[in-house]
Parts: sequence; structure tokens; C-alpha cells
Amino acid sequence: MKTVRIISLFSLVLITCAMVGVVAGGYNTPESIVAAGKVYVSSATSDPAVFFPGDKGTITIEVTNGNANDTGISVNHATLSGDTAIKTTSRPYDSSSRLGPGQKKSYSFQVIADGVDGTYYPTFSLSFRDADSLYYRAMVKIENTPIVLTIVDQPDTFTQGKKKTIYAQVANPRENTVRNIILSVSGTGITSTPLKIFVGELASGAKVPVNFSVTADQPTTLNLLLNYDNGDNPHTVNLDVPITFGVDKKQANPVMSNVIVKNEAGTYRITGDVNNAGLETANTVMVTSLAPAVPQDPYKTYVVGALKPDDFGSFELTFSAKNAESIPLQLSFKDADGNVYTSLQDVKISAFGAGAVSPGTGLPMIPIIAAIVILAVFIGGWILYLKKSKK
Repeated sequence: MKTVRIISLFSLVLITCAMVGVVAGGYNTPESIVAAGKVYVSSATSDPAVFFPGDKGTITIEVTNGNANDTGISVNHATLSGDTAIKTTSRPYDSSSRLGPGQKKSYSFQVIADGVDGTYYPTFSLSFRDADSLYYRAMVKIENTPIVLTIVDQPDTFTQGKKKTIYAQVANPRENTVRNIILSVSGTGITSTPLKIFVGELASGAKVPVNFSVTADQPTTLNLLLNYDNGDNPHTVNLDVPITFGVDKKQANPVMSNVIVKNEAGTYRITGDVNNAGLETANTVMVTSLAPAVPQDPYKTYVVGALKPDDFGSFELTFSAKNAESIPLQLSFKDADGNVYTSLQDVKISAFGAGAVSPGTGLPMIPIIAAIVILAVFIGGWILYLKKSKK
């Protein structure tokens, strides 16, 4: 009886070992699992690269079969899920396909950014027919930072009907490139050149000047509207600029001085200086005599040229004038925007006959000096005469 029990126990052990061997043999890693382990996510991108809250876009996952030789992999299900801030709005990939050795396959998912600023990780999963699924957490950013429109320089005040330049700038503080940037300029009583400025793309951290000229017919508000796309999502930035009329403190201010008048055989000759007392350059400075003066050669009009701040230049004019007590001199110049400014200064000429010159110059002082010399000689002689008389 005891011998039977030993034989039975020995048989049970043999059967158990055989079963363990069979089971162990069944858990040898199949080739399909080994091949699936060499399939990996080679890239994950999103468009836009960084979302605004509420933006719609696309997340694309690229899968690569890293197997060599002829080992192909069957895949049949791909999804993107697992994060409430990045909601997938498109359907999963349910159809089966074959991914050959070295081949790549892209899976694109439509999403909407439904979270606040931050970094999120929705999960991509890919199912294999003969192996476990592949899982990958894709990084997606949400950032509520708009691009920036600023005024770099503008006139202190505007003049009715005069064109002035405004220097603006667009900067991109976001972590991704934005595109289709267009600046539109508008306002009641405003004429702008140009009305729209196309900037195009602007990379992260980049900035670009957007300068334009404005002519205002009345005090008003200038509206700047900046449109741009983040991915396929339109966004806008508004900036209002007040337009007020007044005297520009920086404007060029040419002033005539040291004006001298000569009458030479019926032709008047006027010379003088023009000094720029403003803070900007006066371009194309010109001096002209107006009616009743009749300009004569050789200096009918005198072009002084450009005068920088605190710079000066001389001018000379020749003209004839009958029965006139004074004539107006016109001083004109252009600013940096091409606007023309004029001023008038009356010069008396009635007191100057042939050969006469205006007072206050070097020439009229000669008779006075001569008279003083004569007087001094006379007084000296008289004093000498008195001394001799006393002796």
C-alpha cells in the first residue's frame, strides 16, 4: 500500500513538472510582442504650437516601426484622451493597417483648448493585433498672452490738413509663431497712408516696425486694429490714439535776422540770415520777395537748403519795387513728412534811395564814425589852443 502511494506521488510530481514545462514554454515571448516593442512615437506636434484658451487645433502623433528586415506590425486602434483641458473632438482611428519595417504613420486629432494657462499631457494610445498597446503622453501648452502693439514715436500735436508720421511696433511675446498679421488704421476725419499694413508671420520674441502717415481734418481718435492668426484661430488687438490739434513743440522754426536793404540804381538788394530755432530739421528752406516787389536777376528766389536745429544760412534777393514803402519776404520750408510751412516778414524799403542802406548795418556807421573823429580832432585842437593861450 505504501509503495502504491509513493508511485502515485511520484507520478503526480512528474505530471506537475510536465505541465509547468508546457506553461513555461507557452510564456516564451512571441515574435509579435518583440516586434511591437520596437514601434515608437517619433514626433508629436500641435498646430498652433501654443494654444490660446478656447483655440481649436490639431495634435499630430507620428509613429515609426523601428524593426528591420521584413517584420511588419498590424495596428488597429488609435486614440487621444485623458486630459479635460485638451478635449479631443475628432473620432478615434478604428481601421486596421499594416506598418512595415522602417515605415512611419501619422495620426491627427482635432482638439479644443478648454483650460487655463499651463502645460497639459493628453495620452495617445495605439493598439496592436498581437501585442499590448503603445502609450505616449503628448505635451500641449495653453498661454493667454496676446501680441503687443505699441506707439514708439508720434507728434506731440497735429495740424489740420498736415500729414504726420506715427511710428508703431508689433512684438510677439508668445512662445510660438503667429501669422497673417495685418494692421488697419481708421478714424473719423482721418486719412492714412497706408490704410492697411501686412506684416505676415512674426516669430516668438520678434518685433517689427509698422510706420504710417496720418492727415487729420479734425481732433479725433485714431483706431489701430491688429488682426492675426494663432493656428487657424483669429485674434485681435485694439489701440486708440487721441489726435489733438496744437503747436508742435519739436517742429522746425526758421527765423530771418540781420536783414539789410540796399538800393542800387533802382534795384533793391536784400541780404540776411535764416536760423532754425526749432528742434527738428527744416528742409528746403527758401526765401522769396512777394508783390509789390518784382523779382529780378540774379536772385529772384534764394534756396538756403536744409537747416538742422540751431543751424543757420545766409540768403540774398534782388527785386524792383515802385512806390512801395515795404515789401513782404516769404520764408518757406518742409518738414520730414513733406508738409510745407510758410511765414511772412515785412521789410521797409521807402527810406532807401539810390545807394542807401538800412540802418543797423556796418555801412551806415561810417559817416557817424567820421563825424566822431572830426569832433575829437576839433576838441583836441581847441584844448591845445586854450593851453597855449594861457601860456
